[in-house]
Amino acid sequence: MDEWLRTLTNRTVPAAFPADPDCPVLAWAGSGAMALTGHDGAEPVLSPAPAYSLLREALRALSWLTDDLGDRVDLDPAVALTGRAERAGLRRAGRRSANGTSRLLRTIDGWCALTLSRPDDFDAVPAILGADVDGDPWIALEAAAAHSSAAALVQRAQLVGVPASVLAEPPRTLLPWNTSRIADRVDTRSLRGLVVVDLSSMWAGPLCARILGLAGARVIKVEGTHRPDGVRTGDPQFFEWLHAGHEFRTIDFRSDTGRKALGELLDAADIVIEASRPRALAQLGLAPEQRSHRDGRIWLSLTGYGRSDPMRVAFGDDAAVAGGLVGLDGGEPVFCADAIADPLSGVCAALAVTAAHASGGGVLIDLSMRATAAAFAAAPPLTHGPHSVHRHGDDWIVECAATQHRRTVAAPAALLPGGA
Repeated sequence: MDEWLRTLTNRTVPAAFPADPDCPVLAWAGSGAMALTGHDGAEPVLSPAPAYSLLREALRALSWLTDDLGDRVDLDPAVALTGRAERAGLRRAGRRSANGTSRLLRTIDGWCALTLSRPDDFDAVPAILGADVDGDPWIALEAAAAHSSAAALVQRAQLVGVPASVLAEPPRTLLPWNTSRIADRVDTRSLRGLVVVDLSSMWAGPLCARILGLAGARVIKVEGTHRPDGVRTGDPQFFEWLHAGHEFRTIDFRSDTGRKALGELLDAADIVIEASRPRALAQLGLAPEQRSHRDGRIWLSLTGYGRSDPMRVAFGDDAAVAGGLVGLDGGEPVFCADAIADPLSGVCAALAVTAAHASGGGVLIDLSMRATAAAFAAAPPLTHGPHSVHRHGDDWIVECAATQHRRTVAAPAALLPGGA
């Protein structure tokens, strides 16, 4: 994490932010995310504890940067990872995601993940399989996977717009985003009062906007008249947690008047957050390369696989699998926490934006959920150990031989309305 922070800010890590002395595995056990990782009824899975430790370090860096630039934001990593699951009463389910929309499928050469969360996804299953489906589509997909390579099945799914990914070793990258210049730098200003226009939806982009809002920015959330944020149909408290204090605009993107209004909003923004396929904004004449940018503007493009791979769609669980961020139970993969690539991407997006602002801005940030998951999956291995997990009454206990400490595996953390 020290190397990450030096790369972001060209500074050394201050003494006020020393490495956490606790055992990373015990921290993972206390986070609530371990309780969401593993098979239902079986012991929760210790891996990937290094990813949680890296998240805590990333949030320390974010606290430091926001304190330097505006109002300090101390986001609880446990709440970020597990607050949604706590609200929805989600539980670990092994090779089925905690929310039930994604599955890990065994193929002839490995594993892949598919997500069926929208009606169109279920309707597309016959096209993926090349045959009509009678009964449960997941049973048909599992049967097909047993006779297919992971890459072939994923390619067929992605061709019809179904989120899918191959489980592979995570590539080792220093940062989960790339930047390119779109305007000149300006002298560093406070985040307080800067205008953030948030075109994103669901979890990752809005989490980034929430953090910027807590740091003092003015956040304007924009939703399409014909396509509101999907989180509105779920838990209202989770939506409120993500968007507390934000302003709302509803715009008809299909009309000339709506596109003009949106263009004016984007032109007035200091920071733009969007999670669209590049082609979608280009068709509206609102892509970053189609707009003029005043000095210092920051444009965040947050997608599943990055702007260089614009047609592939992703949700949090399958994006985590694409980056190799899974738990291992007996050498076989299980989903990690609850759509973990979403909150990790939201945190990294906020870190990228604040670091870019500290350097004067004027950049396009291209951040992918897959690259984010890969960066956390490739976190340095544990140096503490060994560890054991055993039952104690209704609880699971993790013991660390190195520190001689133990911790109960905690339930997911509760959201705190208005708090971080």
